[in-house]
Amino acid sequence: MRALPSAPVEKVIVTYKSQATEAGSNTAAKSDTAEKAAKTGEKLSFERRLAGGGALVDLGDSATKQDVAEVMEAFRADPSVASVEPDIRAYAMAVTPNDTDYAKQWDLFEPTGGMNVPAAWDKTTGSGVTVAVIDTGYAAHTDLAANIVSGYDFISTSADARDGNGRDADPKDEGDWNATDGECGTGSKASNSSWHGTHVAGTIGAVTNNTKGIAGIAYNAKIQPVRVLGKCGGSSADIADAITWASGGTVPGVPANANPARVINLSLGGASASCPSVYQTAINGAVSRGTTVVVAAGNSNANASGFTPANCANVINVASTSREGNRSYYSNFGTIVDVAAPGGETRRATDTPGTVTTPENGIYSTLNSGSTTQSAENYKPYQGTSMAAPHIAGLAALLKSAKSTLTPAEIESAIKANARPLPGTCTGGCGTGIADSAKTVNAVTGTTTPPTGTVFTNATDVTISDNTTVSSSIAVTGRTGNAPAALKVGVDIKHTWRGDLVIDLIAPDGTVRNLKASSSSDSADDVVTTYTVDASSEVANGTWKLQVRDVATGDTGYINSWSLTF
Repeated sequence: MRALPSAPVEKVIVTYKSQATEAGSNTAAKSDTAEKAAKTGEKLSFERRLAGGGALVDLGDSATKQDVAEVMEAFRADPSVASVEPDIRAYAMAVTPNDTDYAKQWDLFEPTGGMNVPAAWDKTTGSGVTVAVIDTGYAAHTDLAANIVSGYDFISTSADARDGNGRDADPKDEGDWNATDGECGTGSKASNSSWHGTHVAGTIGAVTNNTKGIAGIAYNAKIQPVRVLGKCGGSSADIADAITWASGGTVPGVPANANPARVINLSLGGASASCPSVYQTAINGAVSRGTTVVVAAGNSNANASGFTPANCANVINVASTSREGNRSYYSNFGTIVDVAAPGGETRRATDTPGTVTTPENGIYSTLNSGSTTQSAENYKPYQGTSMAAPHIAGLAALLKSAKSTLTPAEIESAIKANARPLPGTCTGGCGTGIADSAKTVNAVTGTTTPPTGTVFTNATDVTISDNTTVSSSIAVTGRTGNAPAALKVGVDIKHTWRGDLVIDLIAPDGTVRNLKASSSSDSADDVVTTYTVDASSEVANGTWKLQVRDVATGDTGYINSWSLTF
């Protein structure tokens, strides 16, 4: 938080005892003020009577601390006075940061496309939470340095690492440039270094209120740079080990992480029809250790299910939105997307690829000016789901800081349940909407009562094996009376033969309502739909369950998430 100004006290509030004449008479209060002025030698004047009965006494704008102390002591010595206190100043706590480029950060504060971040800073700024940025490493930047903690370089191949060795304790970004076309495989193009990890880190945790640069979303959190991307990208083996290490797990040959991260940001990915087991194992381990894993949906304007680690379970999958609140033209989409966040558009969809025609609509963050190796620090706007994901990682850090007991599943559920609908359009699916930082923080800290239309969600995966019955629970709180007659039950189940499934909703009192029957002829994949049921006979508060029964062999799946809308 920014330090509050030290304003001089110019007035005091005097409360007289109820039996005193001054308690009910302004004339008597004025006379008493004049008496105290003569006694102290100060120029005092009775200004007005307050609603609570106190008398506001003005000392003038030249009163010193000593003058105030003498006046207050004079009133306290009067047996007819119950109390005297200074008329102190109060300030809006959601202050605008003094960072010089804050005005360019529309993604934090604009009502249309922004994420309502400043209003959350009254309650949390990320203190006590470490966020691991698993990316290209760290390019030294004075707007980040104070928030950087020791990380690690997990690039195991010396040539890709460009630092003369394999893995080591120095996560310095050595550059990810490609000198020639085809250097990184057929179709690859020559390119300069991106300093991608430094840009991501700035969005999450740039130092704030330091009269320079930008503001970070969780600006009192710590950033742990973990290097996995170098020349020609990075390997899944290195990335998986980095996920394990960052979350406090053990990696052979690597010293233990002294600052385990409670949030991991993965603004990276590649094409894959399924989540590799090496990723899923690492992610599951991280989540089991209490670490929230945030992943970019991808930038191919395609279904995110074809990209990994976006298609892995136990992650928060983030799509990108524009300044106008539309799905960014490049952003991946689909039913596996959990939520959206600002990723910006530095050009219009129809502009020449590689150009920057609308820099003001990109995500402005920390960078480096070097074309290959590091040079001077700077700031630039980027676009991408890589820029959207750190917005959610920053929000996850705010939530974990505000309420340390939150689990990864609870953090994901809160972010999704408190998102707002896109003000623009999203074809293909952008999750529950654009994340709302202040609303989500208020929800987890209990400062708001759930309004009508509140969505309760459980996003913890539950495996559905052949011929088994499983369930997932949602604890509904803060409601009054009974559930609605048109209770919305959102279901997202991944399964390779949905006809095998019988789906029931079980109310807190055990009443079972069937949502879906089995069908041997329905061979389609997945159940992604919303059922409407009359639950008006049920008390709203309590534990509701989604029960799923697999009645055949040969196909399996899992409950990805489900929700209740009251």
